[in-house]
Amino acid sequence: MRQSEKVFITLIISLICILLCIAGSLALGSRSVSPGELIDALFLGKAGTFGQIVVRERIPRTVFSLIAGAALGISGALMQAITRNPIADPSVLGVNTGASLFVVMGIAFLNIQTAGQYIVLALLGAAITAVFVYGIGSLGAGGATPIKLALAGSATSAALSSFVSAIMLPRSNVMDNFRFWQVGSVSGANWTNIRAVLPLLIIGFLISILLAPVLNAMALGDEMASVLGVHTGIARAIGALAGVVLCGAITAVAGPIGFVGLMVPHVMRLLLGPDQRIIMPMSAVGGALILTAADIAGRILGNPGELESGVVTAFLGAPVLIIIAVKSKGSSL
Repeated sequence: MRQSEKVFITLIISLICILLCIAGSLALGSRSVSPGELIDALFLGKAGTFGQIVVRERIPRTVFSLIAGAALGISGALMQAITRNPIADPSVLGVNTGASLFVVMGIAFLNIQTAGQYIVLALLGAAITAVFVYGIGSLGAGGATPIKLALAGSATSAALSSFVSAIMLPRSNVMDNFRFWQVGSVSGANWTNIRAVLPLLIIGFLISILLAPVLNAMALGDEMASVLGVHTGIARAIGALAGVVLCGAITAVAGPIGFVGLMVPHVMRLLLGPDQRIIMPMSAVGGALILTAADIAGRILGNPGELESGVVTAFLGAPVLIIIAVKSKGSSL
């Protein structure tokens, strides 16, 4: 089968699954909705019955699940490409936890309340943590190997999580505002939050698409990429910035949802090969599918309450991380 056919088939199957997940996200939950009420609420503009009202209230959550999953998928693909590390991911590298720490500090000490303030602090925390982890992982012989980066990220994440707990525990108001961040959830999404993060996500997505040919060259090695005219330092900085913007913006709204950025690009590489021009957009599609499906699974498994989507993605992603780490044996992409 030709590459173009594989990409087309994978895209069509993914889009069909996304459509099914959208219907499931709008219809399933503590109060299930009939197909008739779903159609009336979506296409006829009706909101008279309780079920139709439920559907209209679930729309922002569903939209955010899609864009958040897409952003995390692209962020993971960028981080894996610029570090040539198959286990690079916002959660594995501690970037999500860094964003969380800065937001909880803002809540506790600066009394932040608006979505814009959350996003600024989350981006700042994510950027500082990314630089710190990469710097620590680059020390010693061999530079930034996959195992060293994973260990540096895990240690940093554990330390930052302790700081988060130390700030929250004595302050009940901070704990109430921040509780959903501890596991990551899309349940608090609304149109205000979506409008706040959407411009950043669009910028990050465009950068990732434009950077894809450069990342293909860098996969050949820095020396070969330099011969081809690529400024590897600048390319890495731009790619890292885009990845931090994508995961930081989502973390500001949903908390640290892990493993989406790890699983999706890895699966897409196995299915479609290493071409970043394909991996980037397909990681967006796959990320949207995975996170929306995880949100639905959390509602079904936790019924009559719900299991947070971050718990579901961690349950799925932890075995994937172990498999990748064993198979990579410390090698680069």
